[in-house]
Amino acid sequence: MRNKLLYSLLVVCALGIVLLAIWQRPAEPSFTGFKAHRIIAHAMGGIEDMTYTNTRDAFIANYEKGTRVFEVDLLLSKDDQLIARHEWGQFFTNMLRQQDGISEERSGAVWSAEEFKQAKVDGRYEPLFWDDIVELLAEYPDIYIVTDTKQIKPEEIDSIFAKIVDSTKRKDPNLLERIVPQIYNQPMLGQIKQYYPFDSVIYTLYQSQDSDRQVVNFARSNGIAAVTVSEGRVNEQLVKSLKRAGIPTYVHTINDMKLVSDYKKMGVYGFYSDFLAGDQADSAS
Repeated sequence: MRNKLLYSLLVVCALGIVLLAIWQRPAEPSFTGFKAHRIIAHAMGGIEDMTYTNTRDAFIANYEKGTRVFEVDLLLSKDDQLIARHEWGQFFTNMLRQQDGISEERSGAVWSAEEFKQAKVDGRYEPLFWDDIVELLAEYPDIYIVTDTKQIKPEEIDSIFAKIVDSTKRKDPNLLERIVPQIYNQPMLGQIKQYYPFDSVIYTLYQSQDSDRQVVNFARSNGIAAVTVSEGRVNEQLVKSLKRAGIPTYVHTINDMKLVSDYKKMGVYGFYSDFLAGDQADSAS
């Protein structure tokens, strides 16, 4: 009888310890806005076998798969128009299979807006101006656009964000609430906020020289919405420190569900991806 009583007491104590541990474990934060989504479509997401297209067609394909947050690469054209393209050069033109849409002597040059629009990706996919992206924001009220400005000199950032804000305000100032700029260094935050006080800003680290401690302190002190890191930069201590500050970590660019699972175990919240879409990251254990 005594042994049974002792056993029962031990079971009750063990159960109490487990329940206490569960109660004390910090709950997974409930995010809103763009952070309600774990997947961000990289360069508007992949389409068929292609990546980095930044096209309307890629947007539609990934929206239909359930994705609602879209990163877009932004460059200034030769005639100072804001366009969705990752880089200039012969190699990139060939990669996007645009050779037939542009003359050979111009394929490696910085294009005008007209050249950009005529050179369809893979001969069929529609390139996007920033104004086209604003139209997508208006047409699809549940999407968010994450900017990846490929020119980062201060004067280039001034020009790009002046165009982003002016163009969007002309269409509908409320659309600015669904634009999420990425910054690449600490001074850039103050620079872009001269043009608009964006609610959500991502600090992406692929060009940053900040230490992990500097990243965490800056993000916490300045209300940074999320921090994005490459696979080469991500580490458990950084992820945990950001999580304690209530800041989710995203990793780029991930197309493998096994990696999603591994990084989620580390504490990573979300992923930039070419081919994962919708709620796929939620299902990874």
